[in-house]
Amino acid sequence: MMISTIIAGVKNGVTVSAGRTRGGWSFISTLQSDKVSTAKPSDHAMPEANGLASARLTGDNISPHVKKAEYAVRGDIVVRAGEIAKELKAGKKFPFSDLVMCNIGNPQALGQKPVTFYRQVLAICDYPQLLDAPESQKLFPPDVLKRAKEYLDATGSGGTGAYTHSQGVELCREHVAKGIKERDGHDCHVDDLYLTEGASGAVKNILQILIRNEKDAILIPFPQYPLYSAAIALLGGTVVPYYPDENKGWQIDPSHLEDVVAQSKKDGLCIRALAVITPGNPTGQVIPRSNIEDLIKFSKKHDLAVIADEVYQVNVYNSSMKFDSFKKTIRDMGSDYDDVPLFSLQSISKGYYGECGRRGGYMEIINIPADVRAAMYKVASINLCSNVNGQICTAMVMNPPKEGEESYPLYKKERDGLLDSLKRRAEMIEGVCQNAAAHV
Repeated sequence: MMISTIIAGVKNGVTVSAGRTRGGWSFISTLQSDKVSTAKPSDHAMPEANGLASARLTGDNISPHVKKAEYAVRGDIVVRAGEIAKELKAGKKFPFSDLVMCNIGNPQALGQKPVTFYRQVLAICDYPQLLDAPESQKLFPPDVLKRAKEYLDATGSGGTGAYTHSQGVELCREHVAKGIKERDGHDCHVDDLYLTEGASGAVKNILQILIRNEKDAILIPFPQYPLYSAAIALLGGTVVPYYPDENKGWQIDPSHLEDVVAQSKKDGLCIRALAVITPGNPTGQVIPRSNIEDLIKFSKKHDLAVIADEVYQVNVYNSSMKFDSFKKTIRDMGSDYDDVPLFSLQSISKGYYGECGRRGGYMEIINIPADVRAAMYKVASINLCSNVNGQICTAMVMNPPKEGEESYPLYKKERDGLLDSLKRRAEMIEGVCQNAAAHV
């Protein structure tokens, strides 16, 4: 069977798709995406009725912010790919027999097996009667039964079907805090944690707090994961791109950031935050400790909040590179930087976990003023709470089985196998991209 793979990427504001056929790889530039719109809400005319803006719902009078937002990850290329998949199923002939959707990281849709420990605990949490079933002692290891009971006790009588605290189940936050402390060597407090609908939910909540109007701007890296530009547009803010240096391994030059901020001020913009993705998406770079320190100093100088997107923190495959979190770095730098607001993000969709459909993740907030914390809690409360299964899975990701526990040998085997597989694929894709680039 022959397989065609659709890969969507962004270069210089143009979405590029790559298709693999019998003849090799072909690259086609298809549409503009990830571009920064300079249109203001007032630039969008609304249809009038009797001299007044019409109340009738049409495509012309929907929110101008929605019109402005673009999200190529699920854009025209992906829509066309879905149409081709249906046509293939209906018997239409193409130079290939199947499609592999690579527009977004969705590993279990591509056959990645879930981690057994996560699924066993979640199965019991969703069907608590399993705890008392005689067969459970044979089906589940003792540590699985113990962990599931702890989570069920923490959620109360409603289990996974009931709302929780708006920041998340406290025990789940305690397990996340434990994992963060083990990673960074610094305390993490449960009150600083929000369990969120993936990292995406956290990004949207942060931007809701920061953006007041189109004069408020967020510094985001280009090329970037288009969640940021889309969310900023939806909230009526402005994207200000900065460009990591490809010739220096996609590191971020503070002098370049200074130039960008200076120009933004001339343009009448108020820069509110610096968004940083490490390891990078889509560039894959790991920002070294010295560069992180530079970025924190830059943010302090300009009174910026830092949004540290760290969802790929375990996906480091180069032995010469090491992931350092912004949280660890800012704490190591001492009290002089206790006035730099930091939002750190993690997701169970990435890493080796691949639990995309669970919609789980966390946001840790530090150096945030009390009145801003109150506003953040209000925003979280409006959403009631994040997915409870996602909360539990996030807790397990950050507090997995430990050596000596019954589930640890299988967990370690599965984790190491998944990471090894991801490393091999990363190396393969790197080779394919280098070969393709040589022929463009």
